[in-house]
Amino acid sequence: MSNRIIHYMELSGLNWMVPVVRLFKGENWREQARDLFDQVGLPMLAIGIFLLLWAAGASQVNTSLGQLPGPVQVWEQAGNLYEDHQRERSREAAFMQRQEDRNAQRLAENPDAEVRWRSYTGAPTFIDQVFTSLKTVFTGFILASLIAIPIGVACGLSQRLYGSISPLVQILKPVSPLAWLPIVTLVVSAVYVSDDPMFSRSFITSAITVTLCSLWPTLINTAVAVGSIDRDWINVGRVIRLPLHKRIFKIAIPAALPMIFTGLRISLGIGWMVLIAAEMLAQNPGLGKFIWDEFQNGSSNSLGRIMVAVLVIGFIGFLLDWLMVTLQKCLSHDKQAA
Repeated sequence: MSNRIIHYMELSGLNWMVPVVRLFKGENWREQARDLFDQVGLPMLAIGIFLLLWAAGASQVNTSLGQLPGPVQVWEQAGNLYEDHQRERSREAAFMQRQEDRNAQRLAENPDAEVRWRSYTGAPTFIDQVFTSLKTVFTGFILASLIAIPIGVACGLSQRLYGSISPLVQILKPVSPLAWLPIVTLVVSAVYVSDDPMFSRSFITSAITVTLCSLWPTLINTAVAVGSIDRDWINVGRVIRLPLHKRIFKIAIPAALPMIFTGLRISLGIGWMVLIAAEMLAQNPGLGKFIWDEFQNGSSNSLGRIMVAVLVIGFIGFLLDWLMVTLQKCLSHDKQAA
């Protein structure tokens, strides 16, 4: 049972908990304590030193928005942002309850009365904008993957195709998201015209910008990985008359999965960085807009709230990378991804 728990911990990237399980098993406590210190103690020590240096340095810096906040002030602002979210959810619940009571009374007086339901239109909170950014980045990332992986596999199997599109990839790959954003905004405004749109234009614009900037690492890694497969494997598939789709899904993709996932990890990280810049520049809902609004606000709490957003962006980036590593360990034959 304990071995199975250890296996799942290693698979999910929770290696730091393995020494704890081994201690409960009764294994050498000195060795497990040393492993636990290396995997937990040293990182916590490094974080503690960073916080001390931050607190000491912040008190020496004065900006136009006030003194640079230290860890304690940033933690207080994080609590304030959560309280703001709770208050906004309470207002929303009260609004929906009043609407429900009013409609129930109207129907009680006249069962044939036409009732209307209105959506709550309060300002999005910090947590709302976090989820907006996550929804947008995953949409753009999935679209990029659906485009990049098939093209990459085709390029890996055909050197002619790879040679024909390689110059185009090399030209478009280094283009900044700030250059794509005005073009995407204009195209979406011209094409996405509807009186009752399913998605807002700002969401579509941000998602497409993420897609355009994050598909290249996955495309290149997939093409290189499939092109590097031992040709004997492909030839064996031809000899035993495997259909093309089976050669792709049974031979090419499984063999290339480790490098494909490396490309996906890079793409998701790039997509997350691109999204924040796009939201900030285009004033689309999300964490980027939250940071810009706080900067423009210029209150005494703004700098602390901006730093909360910066730390949340970094922490989410870490979780996204951890998610991709876990998926790679679960789906590919490479179990050593870190």
